[in-house]
Amino acid sequence: MKRFLPIVIIVAVLVAALIVVWLALRPSSNSGSANKASPTPLTDAPGAEPPHIRGNANASVTLEEFADFQCGACGSYYPELKKIESEYGDRLRVVFRERPLIPPHEHALIAAQAAEAAGLQGKFWEMHDKLYENQAAWSEAKDIVPIFVDYAKQIGLDTDRFMRDLNGEGVAQRIFQDGKRAHSLGVNSTPTFFVNGKEAKDDWKPEGLRKMINEALSAAGK
Repeated sequence: MKRFLPIVIIVAVLVAALIVVWLALRPSSNSGSANKASPTPLTDAPGAEPPHIRGNANASVTLEEFADFQCGACGSYYPELKKIESEYGDRLRVVFRERPLIPPHEHALIAAQAAEAAGLQGKFWEMHDKLYENQAAWSEAKDIVPIFVDYAKQIGLDTDRFMRDLNGEGVAQRIFQDGKRAHSLGVNSTPTFFVNGKEAKDDWKPEGLRKMINEALSAAGK
C-alpha cells in the first residue's frame, strides 16, 4: 500500500489545483443578492446531495455549518457544537457543508477529501470528528496522506477504497457543490452558520446560536 502513496499525493495535488482554479475563476458574488435573514438563497444552490446530517433528519430546525477542517476557529468551535447537538437532541438537524479555505489552509482541501471519501463508506462523521479532535497533530504535517490513511484504518474503513475515493470524481463533486452553495450565500469565512436559512452573522458564538435555535423552535411551536 505504501508504494502507492506518492501517486495518491500527486493526484491529490492535481485535484486540489483544479478546485483552486474553479474558486479563482468563479463569478464574483452578488452580495446584494442575499437577504441573509431569508431562507430563499438556500434553494438556489442546494449543495452536495444527500447532505451530511447529524441529529433528527426531520427536525423542524436546521443548523447548517460551513466549515474548514484546518480552520483553528472551526476546531475550537467543534466541542461547543457537540454540546449544542447533545442539548437539543431530536429537535435539531445539523448539516455540515465543506468550505475549505485555500489559501491560507494548505491541507484544508485534502482534509475535506478525506472526510468525503470516508462518507462514501458511511463514516463521514467519524472522520469529521477524528479530523477536528486531532487538528493540531496533522495541520502542520508535511506528509499528510499517510496520516489520513491511518485515521481511515482507525475508524474501520477499507483503506484501498479510501485512497481511490480520495481523488475520485464523487468526492470532488461533493466539495464542488458545497462550494457553489457557499458562494451563492456569500460565505467567505469559517465557521459560518445558518439557522433555518438565517445567517448567524452577529450571533455565531454558542450562546447566540442557542438563542437563534430557541427562537426557531418557538416559531415552530416546539
